[in-house]
Amino acid sequence: MLRRHFFLVGAIVILGLMVLAGGWKLTLGKKEGPGGPGGGAMAAQKGGGGGGRPGGGGGMGGPSPVNVVGAQAKTFVDAIDVIGVAKGRQSVTLTAAATQLVEKVRFSDGQSVPKGAVLVELKATEQSAGIAQAQARLVQAQRDYDRWKQLATQGYASKTALDQREATYLAAKADVDAARAREGDRMIRAPFAGVVGLSDIAPGALVNPGAAIVTLDDVSSVRVDFEVPDRYLASIREGQPITARVDAYPGETIQGRIQKLDTRIDERTRAITARAEFPNPSGKLKPGMMLRVSIAQGQRQVVAAPESAVSVQGDAAFVYVLTKRGEQSMTEQRPVITGVRQDGFVEIRDGLRAGEQIVADGLNKIQPGQPVRILVAQKPGAQPEARAARPGA
Repeated sequence: MLRRHFFLVGAIVILGLMVLAGGWKLTLGKKEGPGGPGGGAMAAQKGGGGGGRPGGGGGMGGPSPVNVVGAQAKTFVDAIDVIGVAKGRQSVTLTAAATQLVEKVRFSDGQSVPKGAVLVELKATEQSAGIAQAQARLVQAQRDYDRWKQLATQGYASKTALDQREATYLAAKADVDAARAREGDRMIRAPFAGVVGLSDIAPGALVNPGAAIVTLDDVSSVRVDFEVPDRYLASIREGQPITARVDAYPGETIQGRIQKLDTRIDERTRAITARAEFPNPSGKLKPGMMLRVSIAQGQRQVVAAPESAVSVQGDAAFVYVLTKRGEQSMTEQRPVITGVRQDGFVEIRDGLRAGEQIVADGLNKIQPGQPVRILVAQKPGAQPEARAARPGA
C-alpha cells in the first residue's frame, strides 16, 4: 500500500514541474518581443533589404533571358513535291528456259558485265548430241538433193521427185537451227551491259524454268516514275529540269529531267504519271531507293521567321515581338498567318514586318507582357539554297 502511494506522489510532482517549465518559456518569449531572435526574423521578412521581388535586384521574378532574331525577307521557291521509287535504266531478273543442272558460273556478285556476256552455262550434253545428229541428216539430205537436181537437169528425174528432195533438205537444215537454239538456251547471257546482283547459284545446282538466277541492272542512270495531280498539268513538260533528294544522302541535291509524260490521266486518282531520269555516274543511287522529287514552279519574296520562333496552338499561330517600355524590353504576343515551310523558315503572310525583333526560341518559358533580358541578338544570315516548299502548319 505504501509503495502505491509513493508512485502516485511521484507522478503528481513530475506533472507540476512540466507545467511550471511551460509557463516560464511562454513568459520569456513575450519579454523578448520584436527585438528578440524570433522578431528579428519576422522583421527581415517584412523589410525590403534583400527580398525576391523584381525591384530587389533580379530574383526569381526578374526579366527572363531570351535570344532574339529579326524577321527577314526570304526567297521562297514554290514547288510540287512528290515521292518516287528509283529503277535502273534497264533492269531484268535472269531465269532459265529449261530444267537443267548448272555447269559453270562465269560472274561474281556485283560485277559489271558487257552486253552478250555468258553468265551461266547449263549442262548441254544432250543438246550437243542433237546438233551432231541434225548436221548428219543435213549432209545426207543435201547430197540427195544435189544428185536429184543433176538428174532433173539431164531429164532423168521428175520435177515432183526433185521438190521432195528439196523439202527434205530444207527440213534437215531447219532441224540443225533448232538444235543449235536448244543448245543456246543452256547459255544464259546478259541482254544488256550492267551490274549483276547477289546470287547463290553454284555449279551442280538444278534450275527450273522461271526460277530467278541473278538480277542485272543498268545503273548508269536511274528512272523514277511519280504521279502529279492533273491540276498541275500546265506546270510540267517533257525535258523540264527537276531536283530530287534521298534520305540516305542528307543535304545532297540530284539534278534530272522529266523524260516522258503518260498519255492518260488516271480516272481514280486524277493524276498523270511522269517518268524522270537522273544521271548516276558514281553509282550512288540504287534501284528501289525512295526519292523526294521537287518540281519548281517559281520564286517569290516573303517575310519569314525561324520555325523555332513560331508557336502553334490548334489552328492559330503567333510570335513574341519585342517592344520597348522605357528602358526595359517587353514581349508582345502577336498572332500571325503562316504559309509554307522551307529550309527551317516559316512564311509569314500577315502579322509581322521584315526587321521586327522576335523571340527566337524557348517560347514556352515566357508570357505576354513579360520583361525580358536579351542574351543574343541573331542577325539574319545568308539565305540557304532554295528548296521545295511544303505546306505550313
